[in-house]
Amino acid sequence: MTEAGEARAADAALAVPVWDLPIRLFHWSLVALIGFSWWSAETGRLEWHMWSGIAVLFLLLFRILWGFLGSSTARFASFVRGPGQVVAYLRDPSGWTASGHTPLGALSVVAILLILLVQVGLGLPISDEDGIYSGPLNRLVSFDTAEWMHHWHHRFFTVVQIIAAVHVAAIIVYRLKGKKLVGAMVTGRSRQAAGAPMVGAGPVRLLICLAVAGAISWWVQRGAPGL
Repeated sequence: MTEAGEARAADAALAVPVWDLPIRLFHWSLVALIGFSWWSAETGRLEWHMWSGIAVLFLLLFRILWGFLGSSTARFASFVRGPGQVVAYLRDPSGWTASGHTPLGALSVVAILLILLVQVGLGLPISDEDGIYSGPLNRLVSFDTAEWMHHWHHRFFTVVQIIAAVHVAAIIVYRLKGKKLVGAMVTGRSRQAAGAPMVGAGPVRLLICLAVAGAISWWVQRGAPGL
């Protein structure tokens, strides 16, 4: 084995679990679906765009549920902190010893989830200019409200692009500092992880989160019967 191969083998041996498979699948599926949603809207494939929006809704609902029931590093309680601890982390990053997201990274996670929830929420009641395609919740709002939400669904995507650009820029900055965030999100393991390794949640909790997120997404896609 070459020296480079031995170094890679040593890195792999020292790496500890940081991200579980559901988090990694959520992350990369969300990246793909945001790209697909943009492409389908730009090319006029509105039916595909709306189905993509429902898929994004499912992912967001799952991530929120997994933030309460999931593995140790996926839970909001493990990384969401108050302003004081965020400031303390900015002053001394080495003082944060927990595995997973840092307090600053937590702000990015929460911001992305909230922004995407707003974007999806704006899209659910809209219809196209000809009234051929409409969101599943279009019947719940007036024509003027649907038009207003259509306008802001289009405009708000700029905010989605900005937060995505900031996220990518942060990954690049961390990489320049020697922290390989992308690799950890692919393999689920990191040599640079601090603190105790991730503790999994088990298949029962996973099935519960998938079932609840799927049921709510199906209910919305059907036009939210009962509302």
